[in-house]
Amino acid sequence: MGEMPFTIYVTRDFDQMSQAAADVVEADVRQTQAVKEEYVLGLATGNTPTGLYKHLAKACNAGRIDPCRIRSFNLDEYVGLPGENAQQRALHRESYTYFMVSELFALLARPFRETNVPWGTLVDQGELIEALNRYPDCYEVRGRDRGRAVVIKESAEGLLRFVEDEVLSAYAGKIASVGGIDLQVLGIGGRGHVAFHESGIPFDCPPVMLVRLDDNTVENAVADGHFPAVEAGPRYAVSMSADLVYRARTVVLLANGPRKTGPISESILGPVTCDVPASRGQRFVEEGGRLIYVLDEAAAAEVLARRAEIEALGHEIVDLRQQPYTPVGALSFSRDPDAGHLW
Repeated sequence: MGEMPFTIYVTRDFDQMSQAAADVVEADVRQTQAVKEEYVLGLATGNTPTGLYKHLAKACNAGRIDPCRIRSFNLDEYVGLPGENAQQRALHRESYTYFMVSELFALLARPFRETNVPWGTLVDQGELIEALNRYPDCYEVRGRDRGRAVVIKESAEGLLRFVEDEVLSAYAGKIASVGGIDLQVLGIGGRGHVAFHESGIPFDCPPVMLVRLDDNTVENAVADGHFPAVEAGPRYAVSMSADLVYRARTVVLLANGPRKTGPISESILGPVTCDVPASRGQRFVEEGGRLIYVLDEAAAAEVLARRAEIEALGHEIVDLRQQPYTPVGALSFSRDPDAGHLW
């Protein structure tokens, strides 16, 4: 099947990137809420979407969209945060639950109908490592690089059975039970990974995975100031797979800064490979999904340098840097809100 087109917005800086992405999300929510009672929003953590979330909270608080008709699902959560119980781990300042409260949920005058973050804080990392060491025949480790998916087998019992049934499969099942995700906000990692679907983890892994984190991911978390040292950071996470991420109706991928330049270009122009999990987006648009990149100037450097190649594939590059700001939703927004999920 041939390549299908998608849109790449290039913005001046973080602020314009955040506003442009927020306009896309707001337009999608408003169109969907006009014809559908409940909107299902996929959320990401990290510095990149924080500006988008502030704009989204303003849209909710101004009444332009109804937060009480939004149900959210986050991409991932750590296993191994400090704390002697699930509550302490969930409230740890580096948990993604804490992040979402700080950056979005607490900003809302009226709350979302429901919020969900993968239930990684239910798992004690020490007990998990002990179970993995004791029962090596009850799981398979999959991946070509240092980041690996731990695929738990049907024969597993005890803690591993609990993790599979009540943490991984239950989260995937809940997403499926509400009809899937309407729009997924997504960032991209320095090696092209999405959520904690690390480079080299196969695309045919379960929809929600237990992941042994890549050393690079752990080191970046330290470099970004999230943990004081590698030894203090989590070594595992619960994450949506790239395959599940790209089952949403629409995926809005944000990226800012020079560290993302190479992975962005590879995800668009390179082969579809689990070495660059974001390249799964190419297959996503072939399957009928709607993919939108919103990049700042630094992240878009290679995209702009290879503009002719990208446009030859039919993709649209919209350069907003020198233009008076126009809401992206007004520039290009057309789809059938009743179209089915890719489930």
